[in-house]
Formats: sequence, C-alpha cells, structure tokens
Amino acid sequence: MRHDKSASRRKGTTPQHRPPLQTPGTPGSTSRSPRLSGVSVQPPVPPKKKRFRPGTRALMEIRKYQKSTDLLLRKGPFSRLVREVCQSFSTEAFRWQVYALMALQEAAEAFLVMLFSDANLCAIHAKRVTIFPRDIQLARRIRGVDNL
Repeated sequence: MRHDKSASRRKGTTPQHRPPLQTPGTPGSTSRSPRLSGVSVQPPVPPKKKRFRPGTRALMEIRKYQKSTDLLLRKGPFSRLVREVCQSFSTEAFRWQVYALMALQEAAEAFLVMLFSDANLCAIHAKRVTIFPRDIQLARRIRGVDNL
C-alpha cells in the first residue's frame, strides 16, 4: 500500500469508530453510569448569537438615534476641545458656563447632522449608498461654507 502524503497534511486524525451503545433494555447491557461506561457527556452548548444581514444593524441604529433627542458627542471631550480652541485664539484662560458649552454642542451636532444628510443626498444622486469625502465637500460648496 502506498503512503498518502496528503494525509500527513491534514489537521487531526480520522475518527475511530466505536461500537454502538447498548440501551438499558437490551440483553448484555448493565446499568452503569455513563461516566464508568466510557461514554462522554457533552456540556450544553449556548445558543448562537443572532446574526443580522448586512445593513440591517445600521438601519436599526439610524432609527434609534432619530428617535432620541440626547447629544451624540460626549460632553467631556467636546468641552476639552472647545477650551483648547479658545486657548489657541487668546492668551487668557477663559471660563465657560455649562449652559454655554451645551448650547455650542447642540449647534455643532445640528450642523454636522445636516451636513451629513446633505452629503447623503449627494451620494444618492451619484447612485451610491456610501458617503465619500467628496460628497461632504460638495455639500459644503453648495451651502457656501467653503471657507471653514
């Protein structure tokens, strides 16, 4: 018999056949525990996590965020960014009221949401579903916000 080289490349070995298990009602069987009879008991397998089709999860998130009215950006990082930009324009350390930062964040998020919705329209016009940077640039140019 010739040695098969492909068998040495396989992962693992071929399963060994076991004799069929005897049920308690058949002659010659004993009522021993499965542990002593050599039969391994498999632990219960947890159920598989639900998999959604591509794009379904994104649509669910869009609906979720459209229903909500809370801010999408974290308040801490946005506050630090505002203070850093404020320091770059002035040598003094200005103090900010919480309501002023919240109003600025509301305005910034409203601007970004409208910009992305306009960019989405530009992408749909180009028969695409993915927003590219050129869509955002076109939306800004049409709006007249090119110098920012």
